[in-house]
Amino acid sequence: MTHAACALLICLSAFPALAQPAPGQPRPAWGPIVLREDDKPAFPAPPEGWDKRREDIPHGMLTMIEYESKTVGTRRRMNVCTPPGYTPEKKLPVLYLLHGIGGDETEWERFAQPDVLLDNLIADGKAVPMIVVMPNGRAQRNDRPTGDVMKHAPAFAVFERDLLEDVIPTIEARYAVQADREHRALAGLSMGGGQTLNFGLGHSELFAWVGGFSSAPNTRPSAELMPDAQAAKHLKLLWLSCGSRDGLIHISQDVHAWLKSQGVPHVWHVTDHAHDGAEWKQALYYFLQQLSFSPAP
Repeated sequence: MTHAACALLICLSAFPALAQPAPGQPRPAWGPIVLREDDKPAFPAPPEGWDKRREDIPHGMLTMIEYESKTVGTRRRMNVCTPPGYTPEKKLPVLYLLHGIGGDETEWERFAQPDVLLDNLIADGKAVPMIVVMPNGRAQRNDRPTGDVMKHAPAFAVFERDLLEDVIPTIEARYAVQADREHRALAGLSMGGGQTLNFGLGHSELFAWVGGFSSAPNTRPSAELMPDAQAAKHLKLLWLSCGSRDGLIHISQDVHAWLKSQGVPHVWHVTDHAHDGAEWKQALYYFLQQLSFSPAP
């Protein structure tokens, strides 16, 4: 079974009805799809070869590292992608990239290969060099996606503390990074998309670039994501995307409608994909290109 099929089955089984929010989640889950007039792609289909590894260009490095999580009380892992030519002498911006309910720190690499996408985009002058950090968003001692994955949902909320107090300080201590909000981005898919909107908009003093891909029912009600809508206008980028065949699209639609009503600038990108890897891979491809971080002094 493909990763996309697994993701769809997880979504269907975990979010069976729109009538009630999932247990412990603030929003209704899987339900009927009703498309609106502005549910359209903001970008064209990616060009041929966009996601293929090219041997004629420089390549970055993917490294699995461990860190001490005071939040969880154990050592945890995260996948770190450094761009071609990375050196401790030059500070770089950072993208923290979060996975879905059934994933872990390896999920993004398994189906989207962010390192390949970033290498290609940097080589073509379409993205700036950056460090991409893929942590495990399930902040509990046994953080493996086993059994009934929905039972782990509370650990995705606990991850807010782990991210802010353990993950980010670790990265900023071990790597040459520009440690300010203007050079710190947060994005994620499904459950990680909900985490991104919750944490990113809840801490706009820490993140200037925020991207929710097919955000899940853990997404806080729109008016609670950022009570002061004016604060969202100071973001460098606020991105929402989803597939038109995704039964969770109503969540992103609602956030989009709220942002639009508040006059908050944002990207709204709807493709013909479902709740699957193909959707998230192309979303990341275009999101990376929007991260126009200013260069280090």
